[in-house]
Amino acid sequence: MASTALLRLLRSQSKQLSSRNCFPSSGYHPSGSGAWAHGLNAKPIFNPAILPAAAQRRWASPATTKEDDSKISIGPRRGEEAGKDDKDTGVVYYGPISTTVKKVKLLSLSTCCLSVSLGPVITFMTSPDMNVILKGAVASSVIFLSATTTAALHWFVSPYVHKLRWQPGSDSFEVEMMSWLATYIPRTIKFSDIRPPETNRPFVTFKANGSFYFVDSDHCHNKALLARLTPQKHESAFKNL
Repeated sequence: MASTALLRLLRSQSKQLSSRNCFPSSGYHPSGSGAWAHGLNAKPIFNPAILPAAAQRRWASPATTKEDDSKISIGPRRGEEAGKDDKDTGVVYYGPISTTVKKVKLLSLSTCCLSVSLGPVITFMTSPDMNVILKGAVASSVIFLSATTTAALHWFVSPYVHKLRWQPGSDSFEVEMMSWLATYIPRTIKFSDIRPPETNRPFVTFKANGSFYFVDSDHCHNKALLARLTPQKHESAFKNL
């Protein structure tokens, strides 16, 4: 009886060892009831092939969008480009230094505002032993110089045409000028109102309705329009008599 029990125990141990050797990495082993039990130390294996195709497409689409947004593109995007084309329909001339003029004007306005607001405060606070009349003179000089340079810059760039819209065959055209606050102002001008600029002011192409305008002839590709914007001054035949 003892030998029989020992043989049965050895057979059961050999069966358990053989089953563990057959499934070393699955983490499953047969239980006493015949069912397969999962080991406590077993790690689940993730297989991406079993994911549905729709879920994979949903995961891929945000990644593609983020990748496109992270790319550096030259020029406006498709939506912005379409909106700009719709807005700038009919534009035949762009000022080549329009962006530079606006930036310089904004810088001049900023320095002028800072000088007017902070100039007197700094003058009166930094030199307490200075005479009050002298302090007022220094503060007034700073404000005057800043306002003068800003006004001179506005006078110099005020004739500059930033955009020009014109439809062939039309008797008028629209220009975009810049105000003293660096904002664009549209103006409609008729060709019949264009006159030669009788002034020594620099950078002036023509005069219309009492205002001067400047168009860069090297960047105006429509020569027929340029010829209408630069009328020649007719001299009298009796001038040389």
